[in-house]
Amino acid sequence: MGVKGLLHLCCFVATLLSVCLVQLQAEDAYKYFTWTVTYGTLSPLGTPQKVILINGEFPGPQLDLVTNDNVVLNLINKLDEPFLLTWNGIKQRKNSWQDGVLGTNCPIPPNSNYTYKFQAKDQIGTYTYFPSTQLHKAAGGFGGLNVYHRSVIPVPYPFPDGDFTLLVGDWYKTAHKALQQSLDSGKSLPFPDGLLINGQTHTTLNGDQGKTYMFRISNVGLSTSINFRIQGHSLKLVEIEGSHTIQNMYESLDVHAGQSASVLVTLNQSPKDYYIVASTRFSKKVLTATGVLHYSNSHSPASGPLPSPPAYQYHWSVRQARSFRWNLTANAARPNPQGSYHYGKITPTKTIVLANSAPLINGKKRYAVNKVSYVNPDTPLKLADYFNIPGIFSVDSIQSLPSNGPSSAHIATSVIPNSLHDFIEVVFQNNENTMQSWHLDGYDFWVVGYGFGEWTPSKRRSYNLVDAITRHTAQVYPNGWTTILVSLDNEGMWNLRSAIWERQYLGQQLYLRVWTSQQSLSNEYNIPPNVLLCGKANAHHHP
Repeated sequence: MGVKGLLHLCCFVATLLSVCLVQLQAEDAYKYFTWTVTYGTLSPLGTPQKVILINGEFPGPQLDLVTNDNVVLNLINKLDEPFLLTWNGIKQRKNSWQDGVLGTNCPIPPNSNYTYKFQAKDQIGTYTYFPSTQLHKAAGGFGGLNVYHRSVIPVPYPFPDGDFTLLVGDWYKTAHKALQQSLDSGKSLPFPDGLLINGQTHTTLNGDQGKTYMFRISNVGLSTSINFRIQGHSLKLVEIEGSHTIQNMYESLDVHAGQSASVLVTLNQSPKDYYIVASTRFSKKVLTATGVLHYSNSHSPASGPLPSPPAYQYHWSVRQARSFRWNLTANAARPNPQGSYHYGKITPTKTIVLANSAPLINGKKRYAVNKVSYVNPDTPLKLADYFNIPGIFSVDSIQSLPSNGPSSAHIATSVIPNSLHDFIEVVFQNNENTMQSWHLDGYDFWVVGYGFGEWTPSKRRSYNLVDAITRHTAQVYPNGWTTILVSLDNEGMWNLRSAIWERQYLGQQLYLRVWTSQQSLSNEYNIPPNVLLCGKANAHHHP
């Protein structure tokens, strides 16, 4: 072989090696878990009660992933009731089969198991998981789910010296089955008995003076908004539910039901202990949970009064919410900057206005959306759609605009039809005198506007069409409205629900069917071979 031929051979081998290297780098990691769900007895508020444990832990194990990790999680149900977990904020790209709600999945029967298989595709950030079935969330079964960035994609802040996950939520001493029976009888839940941080009323976090730590704060409670603060320390907001934010400084943060936020805290004070405080917002009775931030060189306990909550209520909270802005130049989970998607220049294909209410239906309290109170059928909507099973749901069951006519609220399995790649405007209209919190599975969305009173098209002039953050759960203030914009680029059957669990359980939810006639694996994965069948789907064979 001549020199020229040898050069060609070397080039070929080098090219082959580089292709193989790219393929190896492109292979995303797989992480395997086995979780067993059981009951146990603990005393979170000092009174022994039955709680739900995962692998013996309360809260459940922390699920730490890296962007694009593939999760294979075998969930074994040792409870006396069917059970599901949902992955709050994980988009389940092309994969609503794994969403873990009753509209997509049959619940796992007692003494049985199901293996979830999903990917944290193109996501970073702070999320949670929790039970979606019955009122199991009131007994535990929730945990932190953190998705860390790949080394090749930078984050817009120095890597912190440590990382704390804080699961904050209201809690009842009453057993979850008794709470459920109360709702089934038409009664509302009472005000919660207490507030927990990581399943406790008091916790201690340790850090070194001069170092900076990330605090990942999630509201895992059933109903109440919370305010979070640390004595003597400022909170630098860096991320909300997968969005890198403009890094404003705050003395405290409101975190509403179902929401998450990440802040950086620098331990730049004199060496002692400092109070960590979470307290309920907008409630006549204020519940408080405290913790301690312990400097490693501290010789003094935390002292002085607890840091005060905000002196003002809803208008203060709205102003803070409007101050959360998208960092347009930061990369998210992909190499391109967040601001490269100019959402404000896209004309919505349709507008959906959803008005919540609390009607009596058949003499019992329910919650409704556009006068329709949702009920779960025995057959998951996703399976009914796949197997073409009639009579499970109708896309005409709910109107996309509220009706002011004399018609009364009623029960139905409500689904709003949408086409894949629609870009929709959704207005949450809250005419009640209570806080609302809305979550959408399968997506994040731009929260472009908050306001009080009745939404009208003229309110669009107040929208933030430049740097609104994306998130998966948005609050709506009493007698007010919140508008989101959603790019429906993820085919599937997706739950749009109240994150206030009493309201979700009694009907304040619906599904968005995002569909195209061009069936392709580039749009949606095949039905899983291990899919659980129930209801009328039992008559059909596994694929």
